[in-house]
Amino acid sequence: MRTINGPAVFLAQFIGAEAPFNSLKSICAWAKEMGFEGVQIPTTDSRFIDLQKAAESKTYADEIKGTVEEAGLQITELSTHLQGQLVAVNPVYDLLFDGFAPEKYRNNPSARKEWAIQQLKFAAQASYNLGLKAHATFSGALLWPLVYPWPQRPAGIVEEGFTELAKRWSPILDVFDSYGVDLCYEIHPGEDLHDGITYEMFLEKVNNHPRASILYDPSHFVLQCLDYLAYIDHYHERIKMFHVKDAEFNPTGKQGVYGGYQSWVDRAGRFRSLGDGQVDFKAIFSKLTAYDFEGWAVMEWECALKNADDGAREGAKFIKDHIIRVTDKAFDDFASSGTNEELNRRIIGLD
Repeated sequence: MRTINGPAVFLAQFIGAEAPFNSLKSICAWAKEMGFEGVQIPTTDSRFIDLQKAAESKTYADEIKGTVEEAGLQITELSTHLQGQLVAVNPVYDLLFDGFAPEKYRNNPSARKEWAIQQLKFAAQASYNLGLKAHATFSGALLWPLVYPWPQRPAGIVEEGFTELAKRWSPILDVFDSYGVDLCYEIHPGEDLHDGITYEMFLEKVNNHPRASILYDPSHFVLQCLDYLAYIDHYHERIKMFHVKDAEFNPTGKQGVYGGYQSWVDRAGRFRSLGDGQVDFKAIFSKLTAYDFEGWAVMEWECALKNADDGAREGAKFIKDHIIRVTDKAFDDFASSGTNEELNRRIIGLD
């Protein structure tokens, strides 16, 4: 077993126009002050990282790494959540997702998709240049509008959707494999990979690709009423990244999983700052430690109630307090009678 790395923080929810959230150097100084030891960096804002440049220039990648290390931190992973979303978009979402791409690719779904695919390929090379082992993304969704269908889904459409999803992602996975980096899909409602079954369907279509890994985030399973602890038992060999995010689900006589189109504050299911929700993180950290998870515990902060600074400061301490420093000896060593093959045979009646 090994001790999980952390605490770290996903920077996406904290980036802004004002200092210290408007440059890599200043946000890293803030993260260190909050108590974090690592940062997970989104790749859609060139103030923090130029993804293409990091892929094409080892010198530039070293400069980015140096900036983070000067603050006393490490880069845990890069993220292409927004670009990954654009690899597969159902036309009903075209206008909504156009904002995730540069303006010159908008109103052109085909060009937008090709841009997103190239972004993922840059991410593989940039991760390699930075010495990273895993990368975070979304799968995108061709089928999500049909998740709870009325009228009924046409026969074969799910098969067709996953075949196409695999067709788009397989070459990307091969690029990640060539750089020795695991591509971790955040299993998330709104994506075609949103639970265990859909992940397995995708895995089959990509021929169990060795790099098709999982970013585990229990908050999304709480909101689906899915057993997030058993999920680790099923898929621990594929879990290469971990978002530490809390959530709660409090159904009423008026609303449940779907939330009644309400704001985050008024939904039955909502994300919370660490420790304020219902996720059993003691059990999660215990399971991941027992399964020898070798990655980082990365806080993703999302909460409609608490101030972000408080959420960050409390979150860093929360993760630190939950990381299990693994033992280097068995707790009952004091009662050991030693190793003796002759004695062992006598005890079980062989001699």
